[in-house]
Amino acid sequence: MSPKKTVPASAGLFAEPEGLKPLAERMRPRELGEIVGQSRLLAAGKPLRRAVESGHVHSMILWGPPGCGKTTLALLLARYADAQFRAISAVLSGLADVRAALDEAAANFARGVRTVLFVDEVHRFNKAQQDAFLPHIEKGVIIFVGATTENPSFELNSALLSRCRVHVLEAVAAADIVAALQRALADRERGLGALALQVDDAALGLIAQAADGDVRRALTLLEIAAELAEDGVVDEATLTQVLADRTRRFDKGGEQFYDQISALHKSVRSSDPDAALYWFARMLDGGCDPAYLARRLTRMAVEDVGLADARAIGMAIEAWETYDRLGSPEGDLALAQLVVYMAVAAKSNAVYSAFDAVRGEIRASGTLDVPMAIRNAPTKLMKNLGYGKGYRYDHDVEGGVALDQQCLPDALVGREFYQPTERGLEARIAEKLRELRAARAAALVQRPPARKSE
Repeated sequence: MSPKKTVPASAGLFAEPEGLKPLAERMRPRELGEIVGQSRLLAAGKPLRRAVESGHVHSMILWGPPGCGKTTLALLLARYADAQFRAISAVLSGLADVRAALDEAAANFARGVRTVLFVDEVHRFNKAQQDAFLPHIEKGVIIFVGATTENPSFELNSALLSRCRVHVLEAVAAADIVAALQRALADRERGLGALALQVDDAALGLIAQAADGDVRRALTLLEIAAELAEDGVVDEATLTQVLADRTRRFDKGGEQFYDQISALHKSVRSSDPDAALYWFARMLDGGCDPAYLARRLTRMAVEDVGLADARAIGMAIEAWETYDRLGSPEGDLALAQLVVYMAVAAKSNAVYSAFDAVRGEIRASGTLDVPMAIRNAPTKLMKNLGYGKGYRYDHDVEGGVALDQQCLPDALVGREFYQPTERGLEARIAEKLRELRAARAAALVQRPPARKSE
């Protein structure tokens, strides 16, 4: 199905003079079938595509990385719904701009015309600005379309989310980006077809890979290559110049950052050194502070390697100190070495789990008394009250352990919080602990009842 009408000049980007637009804007899809990627949402027969083609457009949040088609989809929603298109940017607009856009939409609504209000970078609006849209969405005055690169669950008000459907768009695959580049090369009206450029498939593949899932970026790189090409040939020298400063998608404060540190941590935990080293290098490549990575790696040594390999914590501190002395890039290798070592090391979170269990017990049982025998008794009064009475100094006992000495509060006698694994060094700890616990249990059973404090 083709769009119902052309949106008026005041309504959107399509009506601007084509000759003044960059290639990426000129080649913006004019119907759903021209969108590359996003087949999960927009393939023929998919619910969203059926809804758009039938003109039954709902308010929505489009969540995805840059260049995946969020703005294009919003424009097409207006076209297929026979609605006005109004765009504002949360980066450049304030509450006054929001109100002006809503007043314009209300005037359109009074004339029987719907408005697709597209809010780019909607996560940058504060709560008051987001709340301003709510009554207009409810009344149908606007079809709200918010675009964000951040997780809506964290960045958007629950009230706004409850009134919109969230559609997740994905980074566009390299093969789909190549298709978009080929279309631009062939299109004589909007693209580069009139230039008769010579660009082979290998070159298009390199541009698509460099774009890193961003169609807009790929088209921009192709346009730059066309400008630099001698005699209309985009050769290796041209591509080297165009692609010299490639960067990967990485947001130091956004979801990609936390996704990648999560991937690094979980790769170490899963004993996959190749994956762990990959995510470590990806974060460095994206500009992550190596000192932050050193801190997180030290946490992994404690939380996930634990006593299964007690050397890991020492190696983590040493790698951190080495980085502090050498800096980047030399110090990066010390952290990389730590990543690989911890990934292949034996793992145990037994102490981590035991510590959590103890804290949970403290919250549940409150303030339990210290057994009298192991209380401190610095004064005569305290000694007379029984503080420290019956305490046995372990080093003076045969075997070096006073097994019949109760150290836990009365209500917790017999509780075993720490459950060592059978991995690495902790297997030996487990064996020793089984012996100690069995001997202590037997000794405590034979011990006379302790005198209660008065």
